Amino acid sequence: MSDTNARAHTGSRRNEAARAAILAAAAELLAEHGSSGVTVDRIAAHAGVGRQTIYRWWPSKDAVLLDALVHSAEAAVPVPDTGSLRADLEIFLRETFLAAGIERNRQALIAAVVAARDDPGLAGSLDDFLIRRRAALSEVLRRSHSRGELGSDSGIELAVEQAFGVLWYRILFRPAALAPADAAELAAALTAQLHGTSTGQRTATP
Repeated sequence: MSDTNARAHTGSRRNEAARAAILAAAAELLAEHGSSGVTVDRIAAHAGVGRQTIYRWWPSKDAVLLDALVHSAEAAVPVPDTGSLRADLEIFLRETFLAAGIERNRQALIAAVVAARDDPGLAGSLDDFLIRRRAALSEVLRRSHSRGELGSDSGIELAVEQAFGVLWYRILFRPAALAPADAAELAAALTAQLHGTSTGQRTATP
């Protein structure tokens, strides 16, 4: 291997380490101070990097916090495969509700949504995050169809939208309803709806 390639490889590792340190610092500061108490300067000092290093990858503090939340959510929320649609839904929704129900996370998500209105880069990052979380839940539901629990997959995308619609409504307006018991109730309702849709039964709408 040439010296040039070795230097490039070392630089890549160093960049990855700096990025990981910044995300860890953002998550720790968010936990300690909440979104309003975090600044780019604080993140930089906590991570042991310069402000310019942060701005190389993120356009704003909200973008860093969103990225930290994305990594945390994707690590904390599994894509379960228990063999049971209801059990899989309950696990996925419970862990999602628990993560979103932590007040610092909830406030950071709201701040990111507000900031994204005027920040196309942040809006794109937020959209990418939401697409990945929707795809994860869709995978759970399509797996249940593949193993024969559902006779049809026609109601899957609507169920995914309903699950995240309830989640975001509660993030914005009913944070007290982001609890494991509420996740179990939603999982039961969506399971019944999906079974009804797959057998051609008409599901009542509110």
